[in-house]
Amino acid sequence: MANDLNLTFEHELKRLEKRVDALVKVCDQLQDENKSLKQRQDVLTAERANLLQKNEQVRARVEAMIGRLKAMEQGS
Repeated sequence: MANDLNLTFEHELKRLEKRVDALVKVCDQLQDENKSLKQRQDVLTAERANLLQKNEQVRARVEAMIGRLKAMEQGS
């Protein structure tokens, strides 16, 4: 009977060990994914800032052109 109890305990311990190993593996995968997502977010944030800057430059150029066209129109 004690032998059966030991076998059951060992079986449960091995099952628990496998579950812990699986959880560790999932945690490692999630850490890798999180790192990758943070890097992607940094890239996208920088890209967004660059696009906003370009958009502002284009807006300023268009406004300047509109101003010149209005000046030309008033000069005619």
